[in-house]
Amino acid sequence: MTDELLTATDKKPIAAFKGKTDYMLVFEKEEDVASLLPDLAKIAKINARGIIVTAKGNQYDFVSRFFAPACGVNEDAVCGSAHTTLTPYWAGQLGKTELLAFQLSEKTGEVHCKILGDRVELGGTAVLYLKGEIFI
Repeated sequence: MTDELLTATDKKPIAAFKGKTDYMLVFEKEEDVASLLPDLAKIAKINARGIIVTAKGNQYDFVSRFFAPACGVNEDAVCGSAHTTLTPYWAGQLGKTELLAFQLSEKTGEVHCKILGDRVELGGTAVLYLKGEIFI
């Protein structure tokens, strides 16, 4: 782990991994993730899309938050792409192929995660953001 990565939050992770586009920091407990204070300026300088922070959940299989200030998203409300990194990790840790996750952002959100071979299936409640027509 680099110094920049280790000091990107106010808490020290117990493990860190590099995914395809993001770093994933694993913390000891859910409360660490819930109360974590990110240094958004440092996170923006890290050579990755963003940082996923996670821990085993109290009522859920795992909890997480996602920060990507370099992409214009200080904290994503519920990040589906982050869960494609989180799900295989926690499936391996917990010995499960179906997991229930919770994102601890301000808006919060529950994510149903399922390992399907080399793919991850995600489900949950969504809100319509945009509706329109495209003419070609």
